[in-house]
Amino acid sequence: MATILIVIIYIAFIGLGVPDSLIGSAWPAIHLELGIPVEMVSILTFLISGCTVLSSMFSTRILNKLGTAKVTALSTAMTALSLFGFSIAPSFFFLVPLAIVLGFGAGAIDSGLNNYVALHFKASHMNFLHCFYGVGVSLSPYLMSQALKLVDWRAGYRYAFYVQFAIALLLIISIPLWKKTSSEESEKENERTLSISEMIKKSEVRLVWVIMLTTNAIEYACGVWGSTYLVEEKGFSIEKGALALTVYYIGMSIGRFLSGLLANKIKTWKRIFIGTLILAPAIVIMLLPINSVFAVVGLFLIGLGNGSIYPNMIHLTPHNFGKEVSQSIMGSQIAFAYIGVMLAPPMVSLISGVFGIEVYPVLLALLYVIMVITLKCFINRLKKQGRYQRDV
Repeated sequence: MATILIVIIYIAFIGLGVPDSLIGSAWPAIHLELGIPVEMVSILTFLISGCTVLSSMFSTRILNKLGTAKVTALSTAMTALSLFGFSIAPSFFFLVPLAIVLGFGAGAIDSGLNNYVALHFKASHMNFLHCFYGVGVSLSPYLMSQALKLVDWRAGYRYAFYVQFAIALLLIISIPLWKKTSSEESEKENERTLSISEMIKKSEVRLVWVIMLTTNAIEYACGVWGSTYLVEEKGFSIEKGALALTVYYIGMSIGRFLSGLLANKIKTWKRIFIGTLILAPAIVIMLLPINSVFAVVGLFLIGLGNGSIYPNMIHLTPHNFGKEVSQSIMGSQIAFAYIGVMLAPPMVSLISGVFGIEVYPVLLALLYVIMVITLKCFINRLKKQGRYQRDV
């Protein structure tokens, strides 16, 4: 039963990733068809991310009441319906409420599944699971690139809806299986829910919030603006820009797969350090005024290096803060991850509107520097508290 359950959770992570990369790969076509400025994408990503932040921050009470299985199934169904709505929306204003539904659905899935896996499974599973998230976000731009080539962006959203709807049905059918194989009820007795005010008083929590914010800001700045940057600055066609974004997400998937594969040989903190080291030359490549092929290589390496940081930080949550408060901390971490997701696209939009899209790599470099400095401060804080576990 446990083996079947982990397979279902893997599939659920594909569903978590499916919606995330669609808007970035489709937007060059969407804004042209709807006759709206390219910068309007930031409104939608802000809404999606903002609702995900709220959903994640308050997910602990919802998860305690309904359980991880029901919340995951319901939320995946919500995201599927939102994708279908995108495919038939006649104007930008119809996309706004759909973005809100999409955001609320994503936050509860992310918080619940990540904490469940961090408590019940090894680090290798956490990385493989986020690799499957990478499968979802890699699948979407590929489907979109084919749809743009053969039909239009609306067909791409319909293809993604079919995948998401099938995953939602599987999760609904599997709800009884979770009850047979998990010990959620007994664990709830030992859980302690921390308020936001309690968490904000802890310096180590504030530091991990910044780490999660910056690593996800880098991820989403590439996911939303990577295709547009290649189209507008490097001369890519819309179809090739969408396909290049698939390369970025493949890099992310490979990074997470390798991190999971090496989990028994290389400890979690070392895998995080390796990811930050890979990011350095990737950012340099993006900063250099070289041809478009190398820009795709830079995006691939950003996905490869940055991809493993998020799941490994997630896996360390119970070790860094204690199992009894891990769900509260997990929800807040994911909320700040999505604050990064929420802020990155409008930040790129604002800066590129003033200085031009060519400054896009500079913003990536700034986020990277902030993340590395904060990561060092966080480790020092854990060492002072005796919580830094080098051998995890």
